[in-house]
Amino acid sequence: MAITIIDVAKEANVSPSTVSRVIADNPRISEQTKRKVREVMERLEYYPNFQARNLAAKSTKTIGVIMSNSTSLAFQNPFFPEVIRGICTSAHASKYGIYLSTGGNEEEIYQEVVSMVQGRKVDGIILLYSRVNDRTMTFLKDAQFPFTMVGRPYKFENEVTYIDNDNQKIAHDVVNYLFGLGHRQIAFIGGNLDFVVSKDRLEGYRQALIKAGLLYTDSYFIHDDAFKANGDRSIFELMNLKVPPTAIVAHDDLIAYEIIRYLEELSIQVPKDVSIVSFNNHSLSAYVKPPLTSVDISIFELGLEATNFLLEKMSDPKSTVKHHFVPTNLIERDSCGSIKQLVNKYQQEKRGKK
Repeated sequence: MAITIIDVAKEANVSPSTVSRVIADNPRISEQTKRKVREVMERLEYYPNFQARNLAAKSTKTIGVIMSNSTSLAFQNPFFPEVIRGICTSAHASKYGIYLSTGGNEEEIYQEVVSMVQGRKVDGIILLYSRVNDRTMTFLKDAQFPFTMVGRPYKFENEVTYIDNDNQKIAHDVVNYLFGLGHRQIAFIGGNLDFVVSKDRLEGYRQALIKAGLLYTDSYFIHDDAFKANGDRSIFELMNLKVPPTAIVAHDDLIAYEIIRYLEELSIQVPKDVSIVSFNNHSLSAYVKPPLTSVDISIFELGLEATNFLLEKMSDPKSTVKHHFVPTNLIERDSCGSIKQLVNKYQQEKRGKK
């Protein structure tokens, strides 16, 4: 026979309402009483029906987390486990669970979000992406449902709470870093321009070239679709240009790993022949060969702060719209070299062959 709240109250010699308040961690109940009731609950193996309690309180105690791809694809990218770790840290502290989206494409994601909202399956939603002309974000905004974004929204920037990196600035800084090493032929590889993060990084790269007095050319840009479809061929064509790049900015570390492999197949060495710098600073980037120079974008903090903002919106729907850029840090490793170093190495090798 199932143990009830009445059984716990009788055993602890308190009223059922006191047991209910202990379960809810009501501050009006003394710590001594809480300990006594919890000990009885544990001994009798009583487990509260939180679902029923949440329905009564018109709350699910659950946050919806929406990824840009299906879970099977998303978790191939180290970004998502780390950002979700940040979300879980904040959610757990406030006794919220998370509901991960499982939609496999843009339409399925949209339908799942509509179901979450209309079915009151979650109390709020975090979008882990910002897509150009995203109807999911527009639906959430129009429904006045609590949500936050990891990423700068393409539209309604002043009406949507979001957390992000200053992606234009960090891409600009990366180009300046390479420029300071003497590089003048700098390529940019990857980035799906359906997403705002890609557009911002590409724009930061383009503006940095212009400010440095360098020419922006489409031949130095390889789109994400082209790279995924035929990465080895696109790298071959890039490095066989009349004036090939001496440095490459990769949209993220996963793309950088592939670039290094393709270059290796062409007997092009990093950083001896070409330098590479990337974004995200995944844990593996310190261990690839050569160790990858990458911008640490504070992925954990992105998830943590997005959840903190959402919890604030859920508790106070009239709270002000907030925007925040999480700090970043360029982690210098061995995948970048200066032009002067490359010239010296070339001259030393040339002298050694004489």
